[in-house]
Amino acid sequence: MGNPGVNGPVNTAAPPDYAAQAFVSQAIEGDNAEVQLGQIAQQKGQTADVKEFGQKMVADHTQINDKLMKPVAKQLGISVPKGTSKKEKKEIAKLQGMSGKQFDTAYIQMMVKDHEKDLKDYKDEVESAQNPTVKQAAQEGETVIQKHLQLIEQIAKENNVPIPGKEMSSLK
Repeated sequence: MGNPGVNGPVNTAAPPDYAAQAFVSQAIEGDNAEVQLGQIAQQKGQTADVKEFGQKMVADHTQINDKLMKPVAKQLGISVPKGTSKKEKKEIAKLQGMSGKQFDTAYIQMMVKDHEKDLKDYKDEVESAQNPTVKQAAQEGETVIQKHLQLIEQIAKENNVPIPGKEMSSLK
C-alpha cells in the first residue's frame, strides 16, 4: 500500500512560516497605528512640522499596507489585522488626551521611538526572511521607515524636543 504522500502531491504546500506571518501581522498593526496617530497629529499638532509629518504618516503607512503588507499577508494565507495592538491602543489613547506643546513633544518622541523600533524589526526581517516576497517587502518598508526616522529626528531637533537616549550624541 505504500506511504501516502511520498510519491503523490498530497501536501506540497510549504509549512507555515510563522516568523514571516508574525512580522507581517505586526507590521500591519504598526502601520494602522501610524495612520491613526498621523490623523491625530493633523488635528492636534501645534506646528506645521508635526501636522505635515502626521499627513506623511497617513499617506506612507497606508501605502506600505496596501502595496506591500496586505498582499504579502494574503500570499502567506493570514488574515489582515484590522486594528492595532493593545500597546498601540494605549499610546493612541494617551496622545488623544493631550494638546498644545505637550502633544507635539509626546508625538515627536513617540514617532522617533516607534520608527527606531520599526527600523530594527524591518532590518532583522531583511536578514532572516526565508520568503523572498517577505524579504522584498521588508526591504522596501525599511527604506521608507529610514526616511521617516531621519525626518522626525530633524523635526525634534528644530523643535528642541529631547529624544531619550539621544541627548549625549549631540554633545560629541
